Amino acid sequence: MVTSLPNLLTLSRIVVIPLVVGLFYIDGEWPRWAACALFVAAAITDWFDGYVARSLNLVSTFGRFLDPIADKLLVVAVLFMLVAFDRVSPVSFLPALVIVLREILVSGLREFLAEVRVGMPVSRLAKWKTGIQMVAIPVLLVGDAATFMPTRQIGEVGLWLAALLTLVTGWDYLQSGMCHIRAHPTPPQE
Repeated sequence: MVTSLPNLLTLSRIVVIPLVVGLFYIDGEWPRWAACALFVAAAITDWFDGYVARSLNLVSTFGRFLDPIADKLLVVAVLFMLVAFDRVSPVSFLPALVIVLREILVSGLREFLAEVRVGMPVSRLAKWKTGIQMVAIPVLLVGDAATFMPTRQIGEVGLWLAALLTLVTGWDYLQSGMCHIRAHPTPPQE
C-alpha cells in the first residue's frame, strides 16, 4: 500500500530533495543549518521506515522498490549541489564522483539481478559506508556556518572515508554480480 507509514516516510525523502536544493540558493548561515536539519531528518526516516515496515509487517513491493531510489536521489542531489556551489574543495570532487558512480553501478547490478530473480543483500560494510556518508554530508551542508570547528575539513575526511568504503563495497557487489551475469548469458539473437 502506497499510503502506509513506511512508504510515506520513504516518499518524504524524495519530497525533501527540492527543499534542500533550494536552500543552496539562499545566502546566509540559517539556510545551511536548515539544509542540514532536513537532510538529517531524511536520513533518520531511512532507518525508521525499514524498522516500522518490519516491526508492523508493512513491508511492500513498492517500499522495497522506492527505498533505495529515495536514498540515492537524496545523496546524489546533495553531493551534486555541494560540488556545484564549491562547498567542498576540488580534491574532494573525486570522492563525491566515486560515490555517485558506485550508486549507478549498484543500481544497474540490482536491476539485472532482479531480472534473473537473484537478490543482492546490503553488506555490513555497505551499511558502515552509508552511516559515514550520512554523517559527512550534513556536516558539509553546514560547512563554514559552524565557526566553532573545522566542519568542512571534517566533512571532507568523512566523504573520503565513505568513498574508500564505496570502492570496497562496489567491488564486492561487482564481483558477486559478475558471478550471476556469467551464470545467465544472453541467448544469441536470430
